Amino acid sequence: MTNHESYPMHRRTLLTGVAVLGASAATACSSRPLQSGQQTPTAAVEQNTTKRRGVGLRGFNPERASPGFTLFAPLIWGDGRVYLIDLRGNIVHTWNMPYPPGLSGHLTDRGTLFYNGRTPEESFLSRFPFKGGVVMEVDWNGKVLWEVRHPDHHHHGILLRNGNVLLNCMGRVPDDIARRVKGGVEEDRFPSGQYAARPTTEAGKMYSDYLAEVTPAGQTVWEWRTWEHLDPVADGIAEVQAPRTLWAQGNSVLELPDGDILASYRPTSTVIRISRTTGKILWKLGSPTVAGQHAPTQLANGNVLIFDNGVHRLDDSMPFSRVIEVNPSTNEIVWKYQDKPTWNFFSPRMGNAQRLPNGNTLVCESSFGRFFEATKDGEIVWEYVNPFFGRPDH
Repeated sequence: MTNHESYPMHRRTLLTGVAVLGASAATACSSRPLQSGQQTPTAAVEQNTTKRRGVGLRGFNPERASPGFTLFAPLIWGDGRVYLIDLRGNIVHTWNMPYPPGLSGHLTDRGTLFYNGRTPEESFLSRFPFKGGVVMEVDWNGKVLWEVRHPDHHHHGILLRNGNVLLNCMGRVPDDIARRVKGGVEEDRFPSGQYAARPTTEAGKMYSDYLAEVTPAGQTVWEWRTWEHLDPVADGIAEVQAPRTLWAQGNSVLELPDGDILASYRPTSTVIRISRTTGKILWKLGSPTVAGQHAPTQLANGNVLIFDNGVHRLDDSMPFSRVIEVNPSTNEIVWKYQDKPTWNFFSPRMGNAQRLPNGNTLVCESSFGRFFEATKDGEIVWEYVNPFFGRPDH
């Protein structure tokens, strides 16, 4: 979740889904005395590509980087540890959360941590890496101030200005609507390395997102269901290899200043603005402008900043990621960052982007645990690679 409120030296947000790519270093070498003709033993080559390329602070231009701290949590079955680092890569604070990360969180203007966690109970979401289950607020020392659980929660939850929470939730699509949804592949036609196997009892079922506003006491006071507002054909599944199990799977929600909701749906490559009073879709952006995008945020000028993952682009034969700024009046891209060559920057899943006070953009290439800050002209002025590794994601 991106948050633009001030914090000492300005906080740079928790970036969604920082990957932990696993694999321990192999450094064993012989301690036996060399025999005649033997070569000097050498350390084994590090087998994890990210580690071999280097982790931690990779570059820093103090004159051009925006001052502040960066908040992140290692994902892929991380242990719930959240880190706050300064621009030189020093850890200045750590939280030990009671749950593994559920993909998003941020520091509030009170200096507390709002956190999405992954709960252990079994449900249809358990076989997916994006399962959530709980949102909570903790103080600087990690004391839980309150928490709200929801069995259908996944990906993202935010704290609303009225004190309630708004959650991405996943619900069953009625069969008559599911049959009309265009696109996608039945899961039994391809083995997925991303999701656990689908139980036979789930065969033929389709799920899609709904938004749930929940009070701190756990009472649901408002819902908005994708299958009641999206068109099964026009808003069908855009990703050619996406499973039909998940139609409009949400990955981000944001409360706008007027109370409307900005939401993102990856399989349909859709970003929409929802009227908080009528529930109608007021604005929509789709493919080919975006492809499996994440984390749309409204900027001060009214434009929308988006992390465009680019896995299945409909206007290019090659996948690559970029960050784009879109004018919602015309749906035209007015600014973008992409690497040269473009394939040097790519996160097939997850990702985030935040416009900083000095006009630079902070980016999280989540799949590779890489954060970097780019100027308006595309110059990299800060880069850090997550050094905390867990087990590999197979």
